[in-house]
Amino acid sequence: MEIHAVEIIKEDDENIILGQSHFIKTVEDLYEAVIQSSPGIRFGIAFNEASGPCLVRHEGNDEALRRKAAENIKKIGAGHAFLILIKDGFPINCLNAVKSVPEVCTIFAATANPLTVLVADKGTGRGIVGVIDGEKPSGYETEDDQKKRHQFLRQIGYKR
Repeated sequence: MEIHAVEIIKEDDENIILGQSHFIKTVEDLYEAVIQSSPGIRFGIAFNEASGPCLVRHEGNDEALRRKAAENIKKIGAGHAFLILIKDGFPINCLNAVKSVPEVCTIFAATANPLTVLVADKGTGRGIVGVIDGEKPSGYETEDDQKKRHQFLRQIGYKR
């Protein structure tokens, strides 16, 4: 068995939700969950089918994000893995709805950071072992850092 590091290709203003599911209707159910939870969001969803024709299923309301999600999930190559690429919104806007989709088993990451997916390959199939989300910590938060965090959250409308 080999372990591969797969870099997710995305723009700085795009967010990612990466997870695992278990059924062919996942891509349609995820589409409904995302669009209903955040109507102004732009997104693309892709899902690796793990049996039958083993196709990359894809949906979305933005063709470029849809295509990019499909390319990224195919590179990962893990059965039943799904990837949602988001623009004009954040994972926090739709993550609970995504987690509530009955066939969703696991969420590996929800981030705007650079994301590396660690994939185990046994020849006949692949599985996600884990993710590397962003960078290592550089130190401890100071009082000034706390103030900046509080200001930022209020600036983007997540706190009052």
